[in-house]
Amino acid sequence: MIRVVVVEDEAMVRRGIIQTLDWASIDCIVIGEASNGEQGMDLIRELRPELIITDVRMPRVDGVTMIKQLRSEGCKAKFILLTAYSDFGYAQSAIRAGASDYLLKPLKDGELEATIKRIFLSEDKGNLPKPDKDLPPIQFQFNPRENVSNKFIIQALQYIKSHYQKDITISLVADYLGISEGYLSRVFKKETGYTFTNYLTYYRIRSACMLLKNCRAKIYQVASDVGYPDTAYFSTLFKKLTGVSPSEYQDRIVANPNS
Repeated sequence: MIRVVVVEDEAMVRRGIIQTLDWASIDCIVIGEASNGEQGMDLIRELRPELIITDVRMPRVDGVTMIKQLRSEGCKAKFILLTAYSDFGYAQSAIRAGASDYLLKPLKDGELEATIKRIFLSEDKGNLPKPDKDLPPIQFQFNPRENVSNKFIIQALQYIKSHYQKDITISLVADYLGISEGYLSRVFKKETGYTFTNYLTYYRIRSACMLLKNCRAKIYQVASDVGYPDTAYFSTLFKKLTGVSPSEYQDRIVANPNS
């Protein structure tokens, strides 16, 4: 059986996960629980589970830091991250650190069970669809300069990070910063290598790629979540920048979870 440790600082949520799931039906058994990341790391080192279900924001050590530390120690367990929508940036960091998937709170009925089945099924390569060698490659690249020094551009980038889901424009951001639109436009391109509009577009599509890695995510919901209420426009833009449609992108993830 798959041995599971649950790390969650909210006692009611933690007990709900442990007590309401039919663990035996998905060939799992909960062998331990912890109320913060520090306790979680100690428990995981001791019990060596195959699966860790962990919250993002916790006292002492957060979920992302916990994953990074355990991975650096050679931990091969699968991680499923539980996160609120406002913590999406943390979820992105967790995926980069080695988490297998993330789920938004509150969890829907059957969602966690389905995720566990999919993650462990993916280890059986014979059950996965074979990638088609003739498919066009995913072309998306977003490489803004990292050595930004202008204080207004630093603030503008933070504004985009915090508000990209909304209808924002360079004029709106310039007003927020108290500078002219022309000045912001010139310096933004000089500092980042992208125009303001292109940077926002690429940032949104990169965020969409992260969301679409959850293969149960609905395309219309992902479009809305990254600032595109018009799903058709989002799909056209996504394909223009990546070379594949959102649904094709999800198919690639199913066929090759490590891509």
